[in-house]
Amino acid sequence: MSKPVKGAIDQDLRNPVRDRHRVVIIGGGFGGLFAAKFLRTASVDVTLVDRTNHHLFQPLLYQLATGILSEGSVAPPLRQVLRKHKNVRVELANVTAIDLLGKQVVAEPPLGPPVTLEYDSLIVATGATGSYFGHDEYAAVARGLKSIDDALELRARIFGAFEMAELTEDPIERRAWLTFAIVGGGPTGVEMAGQIVELARRSLKGNFRNIDPADARVLLFDGGDAILSSFGTKLSAIAAGSLERIGVEVRTQSRVTNVTDRDITVDGPDGIDAIRCHVKVWAAGVSASPLAALLAAASGAGKDRAGRIEVLPDCSLPGHPEVFVIGDMMSLNNLPGVAEVAMQTGIHAAATIKRRVKSGGSSHDFVYRDLGSMASISRYSAIVDFKGIRVSGLLGWLMWVFVHLAFLTGFKNRFIALAKWVGAFVGRSRDERTISMLQASARVIAASLAVRPGEEDLTRLIEREGDA
Repeated sequence: MSKPVKGAIDQDLRNPVRDRHRVVIIGGGFGGLFAAKFLRTASVDVTLVDRTNHHLFQPLLYQLATGILSEGSVAPPLRQVLRKHKNVRVELANVTAIDLLGKQVVAEPPLGPPVTLEYDSLIVATGATGSYFGHDEYAAVARGLKSIDDALELRARIFGAFEMAELTEDPIERRAWLTFAIVGGGPTGVEMAGQIVELARRSLKGNFRNIDPADARVLLFDGGDAILSSFGTKLSAIAAGSLERIGVEVRTQSRVTNVTDRDITVDGPDGIDAIRCHVKVWAAGVSASPLAALLAAASGAGKDRAGRIEVLPDCSLPGHPEVFVIGDMMSLNNLPGVAEVAMQTGIHAAATIKRRVKSGGSSHDFVYRDLGSMASISRYSAIVDFKGIRVSGLLGWLMWVFVHLAFLTGFKNRFIALAKWVGAFVGRSRDERTISMLQASARVIAASLAVRPGEEDLTRLIEREGDA
């Protein structure tokens, strides 16, 4: 990794000959985007590289998966967000190597040969991915919720399950389609469980003729003693009680031991339980992006159990003060992998670069300002922990609405989100429910449906219809 890949080229448009300081930012998430925006007025040239063309507001992905928000509401295009930042160039490419000695980043765009981007300062902010704790085979049948593709896949599975339940005449199979299992009792798992119940009991009411969507069974599994344990015992208990009141089955001290297309096996306080269900959501565990391992190997930096790089107090890479590792990729002072940490470390790295370019100033240690934690439980119910002040219920939900609107990118997206929330929470509407036979059946439902002997394979049937 210390040398660029063979065949990489240096294009003049990407590496102009000039005296200005060159900053390369890898990743357009919260850390990378806030760093780029902070450098808007600096005398530097910024190249932001990402393998997607959008900035993802990950905390609201579960609302995309449950039909409340659209893709554009939670993932505005990076070029649109940074259009007024004249010193920022956006590159759609996948970073494959970093030459720390030569100060070069090698990236592969969708078209053409690899390109080499030279830098004077580098910010690496590629975030984290889901972790299946050594059982990556679960990924095919228990989707995580880390990307737009994940959310759209889950949306097809969730709404497709109700369609399949409507079609089947087998009561056991119908029950399996109407059973939803969420693994992981953190904010993502809790919010997902609450919204599936809201969807089934309110939004889909009266939509079907053969089933009652309110019969849906939603199970939330967590291996610990309590869900949302980071919020403290009191708020955790309030959240569990709120979920149980709306119909979520909360099962703590329950460890998932196997996942297949037809069921999920859990080892809990009452023994081993195999539950028939076709829709599983994996919201347990994270690991740093694969680029973290490459960067750690090249620099000799240590890693924690989640694969995050151990950085110096100023967020720089040991032995390379010009390289900053931020957000979910870094391991520093046991900071949590949340959006606020990514934003603050992004601004800190950009401020350090800006200060160095302007006056050659030294680095300062990063100081995290904890703005609290919050999780939405269901309609009009959320929990908030802010500097020892613990709030729940309607007041917590109103605080949740305000904070999420404030951090959404762009006035238009804030307005759209607010309108959608009024429609979904005050009313019953969920407009983003579009799926198709080709999408849901061939790609999603066929993966979950075990075809009985003698029946034609559903995937081949759908493919043949698509060809016709």
